[in-house]
Amino acid sequence: MLLVCSHRCGGALFRALFAEVELDASGAYQDHRVTQPGYVCLNCGAPALDLGEVPAALEEEAREEEAAAVKADVLCPVCETMVQLDANMECPNCGSPLEVA
Repeated sequence: MLLVCSHRCGGALFRALFAEVELDASGAYQDHRVTQPGYVCLNCGAPALDLGEVPAALEEEAREEEAAAVKADVLCPVCETMVQLDANMECPNCGSPLEVA
C-alpha cells in the first residue's frame, strides 16, 4: 500500500473510510480489516489514492483489452492467403489492408 493525497499537499497521515476494527472487552485495539478501499488525507481532507494498486489495475485492463480483441480468419484478397488478424489490420504476407466483417 502506498497512499498519496490527491491534492498533493504532502500529508503523511490518512484515514481508512471503510474499515472494521476489532477490540477486546476493555476496548483495546486488536486488529482491523479494510472492507472497501477508500482513504482521506488527514492534512487537507482530500481523497487519498493507493498507488500500490496501480500495477494490478494496469494488468487487469490489459487482460480485458486482450479478451476484447477481435480475432478472425480472413482471406487476403490480394495474395489469397488465409491469415488470423485483429480488426482492421494489414496482411502479414503482402501488406494489403484488410477489414474484418
